[in-house]
Amino acid sequence: MALFSRRGSARVGSGERTPLDGVDVVLADLDGVVYAGPGALPHAVESLNQAAAEGRRLGYITNNAARTDATVAAHLVELGLRTVPADVVTSPQAAMRLLAQKISPGATVLVVGGEGLVVEVERAGFVVTRSADDAPAAVVQGFAPEVSWTQLAEAAFALQLPEDEGGIPWIATNTDWTIPQARGVAPGNGTLVSAVHTAVGRLATVAGKPEAPIFHEAVARFGATSPLFIGDRLDTDILGANRAGVPSALVLTGIDRPKHVLAAPVDSRPTYILRDLRDLFAPYPAVRVDGDVVRVRDAAVRIVGPDVQIVSDGEPIDLLRAASRAIWDTGRQIFGFRVPEQLYEDPFRRPRR
Repeated sequence: MALFSRRGSARVGSGERTPLDGVDVVLADLDGVVYAGPGALPHAVESLNQAAAEGRRLGYITNNAARTDATVAAHLVELGLRTVPADVVTSPQAAMRLLAQKISPGATVLVVGGEGLVVEVERAGFVVTRSADDAPAAVVQGFAPEVSWTQLAEAAFALQLPEDEGGIPWIATNTDWTIPQARGVAPGNGTLVSAVHTAVGRLATVAGKPEAPIFHEAVARFGATSPLFIGDRLDTDILGANRAGVPSALVLTGIDRPKHVLAAPVDSRPTYILRDLRDLFAPYPAVRVDGDVVRVRDAAVRIVGPDVQIVSDGEPIDLLRAASRAIWDTGRQIFGFRVPEQLYEDPFRRPRR
């Protein structure tokens, strides 16, 4: 059962609720939702400022461990958002909560990552080292552009022995396989964690999304009673929100595309599917099931045996909403269907610069 219920009424003149109706705190991922690289995504800043102007608290949840909460907040201010460091919940902060349960106060920790992780380790009262020769009590690994083979090798040297055989804990801030940048998609922390895993044959404990603690921290920090989380990835953002019982919106400005939505497993399905953050304020259409036809406004889809059939096109976003619901309701996996190429088309993708 979800921890939070939707409340409030629909906008005047509409029989449909908007995704923001009844929401007191908007929790947003950053990469792929607010920005890609240094620049803001179209309509993101204006939409978030509008949500704040209407009386909602804004908070940010990020798996990116490369920067401090203060640096992230300063970046958001530069983009035009009123943000202070306390508005930013980071995966290194979640990692420190896990670490405190596993090792003694003041212990030495081998850090693989950048300033964002180092600052949180020191804030938590631990001693930072970069060498396995310093007999660290744990390894904490997070993404930073400057992470090198040398750092990965030191982690591997420190993690030779499995934890259940007396080895030290290994905590990863997150395991996002990719990270969106202004020039395209780049390898994320998951690829670097995988490199160490391949070398030592053991798994890290993950602190950030898709695990629930980072969401619980955000809800508690902002005093949310009816939050909405916005993310761009099904396997981390939406899965994590679902695990924490927080309603979610997938926005198609980042990593995951229509083909991923259609194939979403049951635990990674969002409450809302949005083109961009302007859709937060638009009445969200109801899904209507007429016999074997699933309709969203003028878009309609039916499933006939292994075939997904488009009955009527409608708007591309409504067609995606109808098709995903039709496929999801069958309880079958996407590879069991013949899917029209039109449903895999991606009119929502942001043009590369």
